[in-house]
Amino acid sequence: MRISLFILTTTIILGSCQSAPKESTEMPVKGESILKQQRLIHPNLKQGRYNVAFLIMDGVYNTELTAPFDIFQHTIFRDSIQAMNVFTVANKADYVRTFEGIHIVPDFNYLEDSLPTIDILVVPSAEHHLDSDLNDQKMLAFVRETSKKAMYVMSHCDGAFVLAKSGILEGRASTTFPADIAAYRQMFPNLTIHEDVLFVHDGKFITSAGGAKSFEASLYLCELLYGKKVADQLAKGLVIDWNLNGLKYLNVAEE
Repeated sequence: MRISLFILTTTIILGSCQSAPKESTEMPVKGESILKQQRLIHPNLKQGRYNVAFLIMDGVYNTELTAPFDIFQHTIFRDSIQAMNVFTVANKADYVRTFEGIHIVPDFNYLEDSLPTIDILVVPSAEHHLDSDLNDQKMLAFVRETSKKAMYVMSHCDGAFVLAKSGILEGRASTTFPADIAAYRQMFPNLTIHEDVLFVHDGKFITSAGGAKSFEASLYLCELLYGKKVADQLAKGLVIDWNLNGLKYLNVAEE
């Protein structure tokens, strides 16, 4: 009896050890399969809402993405307003890795997928918005074409470089990350560029200095769309001190 038990136990252990390498080699395939399944599940876009697309790419900075995403997503908790559907778009179906290391599966691949109508396009800053990203002609074309029908186009931090490179800021005032104002002026000498302001609103374009001030620029857009009461509620829900009159910004239409 003891011998039989020993043999049985040994067989189980050896069997387990022998199967381990097989499971290990199958893990990448399983992970790829899960990713493909995730890509087939697009966000639930409710009718009667604004569609807000966030253009993301490798090296996107967390704050410039999550700050406006947070503000806009919280509109679904306010009553009697046209809330926002928020989703991400990228030029690939694979993971996008943020500058800080978070991996995100884009909701849509704008090069391949059928996209919903985009009412508001948000361009967060990314690591290479001052160099290699500006050579991505397909991305620039996407921004250019989307802006034609969008109600608003918003950039944060160096996302303004993408808008400018696409040509849609011609004749418009804008701003960018404070430390990159000089580079912005050098690269786009014909643009009207403002510094020492948190954000600039000119027509359908809102460009912000980025960082934590991405919250303020996003609340500003919400106040434009929904009024002060709703903007105050959104700010309170996220524990943000919100007073538009106390901010240093520029609305060209009010000048």
